[in-house]
Amino acid sequence: MLDSVQAETPVLAAERVSKSFGAIPVLFSVSFDLRAGEVHALIGENGAGKSTLMKVLSGFHPATSGTLRVDGEEVTLPPNGQAEDMGIVLIHQELNLAEQMTVEENIFLGREQSRNGFLDRAAMTEAVRKMFLDVGLDISPKARISSLSIAEKQMVEIVKAMSRNARVLIMDEPTAVLTEAETTVFFAQVEKLKAKGTAIMFVSHKLQEVQAIADRVTILRDGQWIATKPTGEFTLDAMAQMMVGRELSDLYPPMNEADVDAERVLEIEGLTTQNIRNVSFDLRKGEVLGFSGLIGSGRTEVFEAICGLKDIDSGVIRVHGEEVRFASVADARDAGICYLTKDRKEKGLLLEQEMRPNMTLLALPRFVKGFMIDRDAEQEALARGIRRFDIRARDPKVKAGDLSGGNQQKLLLAKIMEADPKIVIIDEPTRGIDVGTKQQIYHFIAALAAEGMSVVVISSEMPEIIGVCHRVFVMRDGQIMGALTGDAINETEIVRYAAGLKGEKHHG
Repeated sequence: MLDSVQAETPVLAAERVSKSFGAIPVLFSVSFDLRAGEVHALIGENGAGKSTLMKVLSGFHPATSGTLRVDGEEVTLPPNGQAEDMGIVLIHQELNLAEQMTVEENIFLGREQSRNGFLDRAAMTEAVRKMFLDVGLDISPKARISSLSIAEKQMVEIVKAMSRNARVLIMDEPTAVLTEAETTVFFAQVEKLKAKGTAIMFVSHKLQEVQAIADRVTILRDGQWIATKPTGEFTLDAMAQMMVGRELSDLYPPMNEADVDAERVLEIEGLTTQNIRNVSFDLRKGEVLGFSGLIGSGRTEVFEAICGLKDIDSGVIRVHGEEVRFASVADARDAGICYLTKDRKEKGLLLEQEMRPNMTLLALPRFVKGFMIDRDAEQEALARGIRRFDIRARDPKVKAGDLSGGNQQKLLLAKIMEADPKIVIIDEPTRGIDVGTKQQIYHFIAALAAEGMSVVVISSEMPEIIGVCHRVFVMRDGQIMGALTGDAINETEIVRYAAGLKGEKHHG
């Protein structure tokens, strides 16, 4: 039981904190506190200031003005993650693991256990095994990080933070790449941490999760504090509305009816790769085609193989009736097919470059004049993309890595549209994106289809598959288990096929 002083005095508090980068203000006099034994959710649109506040609270950014307190005492947090020594641990959204080291070495990095002057590997291995047993994680402590899936890496990052006995745990989108089952396990660990008196800051765009796990919710909008209340005093609609400052009843746009007699712009027959078996489907002109299924079901690999990113063992690919086989993304682009990766930070954008070169990279041959790149034409393309996709940046010369997640996704959309595709494949279109930007992206997708483009949406979020797609294919274990249309596109049917509870394997 927490004593009365602990219960009343926040473990960590920000009082009227403001933050500017140069002349650009990002946070405006925000107050926020974390109490022992609670989960305090921080929500807001991309660009609302959530990441900046997290970094101020963990010492990665100094506040421009305002006060930070730990246990009621005014402090200046040490920089660059050294606040961990004070028990304040930030789990970044971009995983902070050494890829070529083992799981065990990552968890004890900088805190290695020794015995008689030598590393005590046996003790560290046993400690990791116990931690993994506690969270239900089936990974060898000796496995290299590079061999793990993104979801497994996320769980290792969470265990690493838990192992440091943090008094304050700040988590940026911790469930973004976790499956439903992994999220359930993770939430069970959060409850254990709460019971031990850990103060937890939970940043998420998944409002249902916020409702399920948080004791209090704070909402930011445009760098300003909007509200802090017990979670039970918010409905999901109220949270969403306060985040974006407008009604969101039209989250999903009205979709034009699909023309069942429209031209088949893409036909796949018997596609087989290392992990995909006998996948067949078609895509029609002006259609939004959904691919659903659990993480690891093979959805992404199908389209990576089609676009020349994975080796194909057998199968036929036809584009506008003509048989093709692409050796590279450039080949696919030249045939009118563009693939927007789900991993925008690692594979989609040059994070250290400005928006302009990112914008034109895929369509670069169109911007070459003689032996030089036509900078004026690039600048026009960027202005066009910013207008069309409502990319919000404090300065057009900002690095792509400094944009919010939602604006990075809009930049990726603008980038692939510069290549003038006829077929657009979008993998996880709204992962880690706030509800207001989700609404915009869903409307962009509907507009592309209305213009006669064909769109494939690969998504782990069933509501968006149901909300924007004309037809849905459900995958499991590298195979298509079923095809859904009309009223059959619903959560129950998708789950049945994804879990293998229904249907024969689909071959056409």
